[in-house]
Amino acid sequence: MHYPNLLAELAAEVQPLLGQGRVADYIPLLARADPSRFGLALAALDGGLCGTGDDLESFSIQSISKVFALALTLPHLGEALWRRVGKEPSGNPFNSLVQLEYERGLPRNPFINAGALVVTDALLSLTGDACGTVLAFLQAQAGPEQVAVDEDIAESEWQHRDRNAALAHFMKSFGNFHNPVDKVLRHYFRQCAIRMNCRQLARAGLFLANHGLCPDGRRLLTRSQAKQINAIMLTCGTYDAAGEFAYRVGLPCKSGVGGGILAIIPNRMALATWSPGLDPQGNSLAGLAALDLFTTRTGLSIF
Repeated sequence: MHYPNLLAELAAEVQPLLGQGRVADYIPLLARADPSRFGLALAALDGGLCGTGDDLESFSIQSISKVFALALTLPHLGEALWRRVGKEPSGNPFNSLVQLEYERGLPRNPFINAGALVVTDALLSLTGDACGTVLAFLQAQAGPEQVAVDEDIAESEWQHRDRNAALAHFMKSFGNFHNPVDKVLRHYFRQCAIRMNCRQLARAGLFLANHGLCPDGRRLLTRSQAKQINAIMLTCGTYDAAGEFAYRVGLPCKSGVGGGILAIIPNRMALATWSPGLDPQGNSLAGLAALDLFTTRTGLSIF
C-alpha cells in the first residue's frame, strides 16, 4: 500500500469536518488555535515516514504527554505504581473531583488529570525533573527538529490551575502525593505544553508499536509493560469516548485537547493526527474521522 497517497486521500475526505467542533477554551492560549488546520503522519518500524496537510506544524501535545510520563515512570516502579493509580476507565470528566472522594484519593487511571498528576509526582521523586525527563526523551526519539516547551501555554495553564490544584491537594490529604503541590503542577503544565508536529509525535510513539523497544535500540519498557500501556490507551486514552474509539478506530489511542491524537498499530507503526476542532468529549473531530478511515481502508486494527 502506498501510504503517502492514502494519507492525502484521507485528508481530503475529512475536509468537511474542518472548522467544526470547538477549540479548547479553558486555556486561553489554546483558544486561539485555528480549527481549519489538519495534519496526519505515519512512522513505521521499518523507518518509513510520511505525512500530509499541516503535519509539520507544531502544536501543544497536552494530555498525550501523559503516555510518555507513564512510560518513563513505570520501568522504575513497576507494580508499585499501580498501588497509587488504577487501570480502569473513569466514566467521569478528565478533571473530575467526584471519583476521588469515593475512592479515597486513588485516581481511576493514569490518563485522567488526577492520575497523571500522581505519575508526575512519582517521576519528580525519581528524577528531580519530571518535565525535563519527558522533554529529553521526546527530543531524543522525535528526530533533529526542535521539540520544546511552549512557556506561554505553560504559564497560561498555571494561571488557571485551580481545578488541578484541588485534585492534587485532595490526593495529598490521603497520602497519595509526595512532593509540594505547586512544584508538581509546574512540571505537569510544562510537559503538557510541549510542542511537536505530527511526524515527530508519530516517531516518538514507535516504542509502543515495538513492544517497548525504541528505534535507537534502547529498551524503555518490557514487553509486558508496553502491553499494559497500550491496553490503558485503548480503554482510557480518549477521555469519555474510549468505547467510540475502540468501535470506530480499533487502536490504542491517546488524545489531547490541543487537537492531537497518537495511535499505535502494534508490530507496524504509529500514527499522529492534529486538528484543533474538538467534539464534546474533547477529542479532535477530524482526527477521529481520519483514524477511522485509515483502519477501515487498511484493515490495520487490533481486532
